Amino acid sequence: MPNPSITVIILTYNQRETTLACVESLIAGRRMPFNILVWDNGSNDGTLEALETAFPEVRVHCHTENLGVAGGRNAAAQLAIRDMAPTHLLFLDNDMVVEPGFVAALYAPFREALDIGQTQAKLRFMHDRQRLNDGGGCRINFMLGRTRPVGYGEIDHGQYDRIVPCISCGGAMLVRREIFEQLGGFDLTFNPFGPEDLDFSLRLQKAGYRALYAPGAVAYHAVSHTFGGGYSEDYARHKSRHWLVFLKRHAPLWQQVVFYTITAPWLFLKVLFREIRKGNPAAVRGVLQGVLRGGKAERK
Repeated sequence: MPNPSITVIILTYNQRETTLACVESLIAGRRMPFNILVWDNGSNDGTLEALETAFPEVRVHCHTENLGVAGGRNAAAQLAIRDMAPTHLLFLDNDMVVEPGFVAALYAPFREALDIGQTQAKLRFMHDRQRLNDGGGCRINFMLGRTRPVGYGEIDHGQYDRIVPCISCGGAMLVRREIFEQLGGFDLTFNPFGPEDLDFSLRLQKAGYRALYAPGAVAYHAVSHTFGGGYSEDYARHKSRHWLVFLKRHAPLWQQVVFYTITAPWLFLKVLFREIRKGNPAAVRGVLQGVLRGGKAERK
């Protein structure tokens, strides 16, 4: 595709300064043309006004409510497709800053083959810029109930500097627009958070397309894994429910059997004793609610 049209989609919610820094790094490091769409999930901290003042060329849409990650990204993609007609959509977490040439490096593999559906960047920690947050997508162990980025926590010595197939995480992901539409975008079943990105990448690969890790595209990530003030009832409910949906959809049957018969009881006992000791029985209740709902969830 000799003349791509790329729209970078950034979600934000009450993170004005973080979002400004992200957009500034994109524009300062531009090596090819692209548009930027910031989808504000209902902020009240002046994010909209600050972006319009600092970056008048950036499209900002302020929504009246928080649509979650999957919902916000899908809605932003629909707006971008309608108004900007992109050939590619780049989904970027707002708590990242990128190195020069970031977008061009993510796009480069698409020039090589038509079956490439998505690419993912190399991520380093914002607080320790020599150390990897993600050096090649996600490793998933369905039997143990674990997901972990390739190279997580390692010093980056260039050991993951080859373009390789990956299961792409959504924090810095470029995808062909027609494939995004073909797959129906991110699955709203995983609202308000994850693993809608891993689910999307696996569905993309099942549809016959390739996902590649593009190490030339480097971003620094201010990692945060909290939701709802810690291990709350809501967090526990969503996390357990979403994992069971993800497991049922993508794990081989024998791995599901191992998880349900061995890993799941052990994990529940671990959470039970840990949260009771902390005086947080609501989290245990959330896990039980998530388990009950996870078996009934269908794709949205």
